[in-house]
Amino acid sequence: MATLLRLTLPTPLEYFAALVSEDGHINLLEAAASIAQDEFPQLDVQTVVDEVDRIAERLRRRLPSDAGASHRVKALTRYFHAELGFAGNVNNYYDSGNSYLHHVLATRRGIPITLAVIYLELAQALGLRAQGVSFPGHFLVKLRIGTNEVLLDPFTGESLSRSRLDEILQGYRVASGLDRETEMPLEYFLQPATPRQILARMLRNLKEIHRQAQDWPRLLAVQQRLVLLLPQDAMERRDRGLVLEALGHWPAAAEDLTHYLSEQGMAAPDGEELRARVEKLRSFGQPPLH
Repeated sequence: MATLLRLTLPTPLEYFAALVSEDGHINLLEAAASIAQDEFPQLDVQTVVDEVDRIAERLRRRLPSDAGASHRVKALTRYFHAELGFAGNVNNYYDSGNSYLHHVLATRRGIPITLAVIYLELAQALGLRAQGVSFPGHFLVKLRIGTNEVLLDPFTGESLSRSRLDEILQGYRVASGLDRETEMPLEYFLQPATPRQILARMLRNLKEIHRQAQDWPRLLAVQQRLVLLLPQDAMERRDRGLVLEALGHWPAAAEDLTHYLSEQGMAAPDGEELRARVEKLRSFGQPPLH
């Protein structure tokens, strides 16, 4: 009798881990779309990728084969914002749906970073040299046109001058209370972001939303992804440990906090507090069965 093979599909977290395992092979669009699987486990990520491909193909067919980079950038920006209607979700900026690409595609509303991820994919499909920029407080898109660089605000489609960017940066510094003596030049903040850095910023946006709401189960799901994405970042292990503690997973919380303390050593500013917390967690033993 033939033996039936039973295929086991990867969990959303396993799927994400596979997508981000190697820096040189991260498909930004696919990995970014997969983040929504924590909230929508049945989401087919490939349908999101296919939809963006179809959007790109419609514009590609319209453009002459010899269209220059400047022409393609203008056509894409007009297509993205005016025709397709993508724009910033000014009325509900902090809604978690703004961080889910399938939701942004359906509503045509999002935050700068999710709009940028879609715009970057379209730009690359048109042969444009485009990169994301993790500007403080507002994600940007950088495009190379010949020897020039154009910086676009994906929220509005506006091209931003260096003087305008410096103005935005100064406003951010004042609002954040940053010391003017440690100011970095504007160019420091215009470096291209890697796919891993873009995904981390997306997840940290969701992290802050769930932290503010004290939604520990959703926050844990985000922290699991951040630990996978940034395995060398001890602070993400610390933060996962704190969420595990809030959820009553005491041994796992103690393990994460101990890892953080061993990595940071005496440099950990919260070391004394966390060492006492670890001792307390270990005294609890195993969590009760429900």
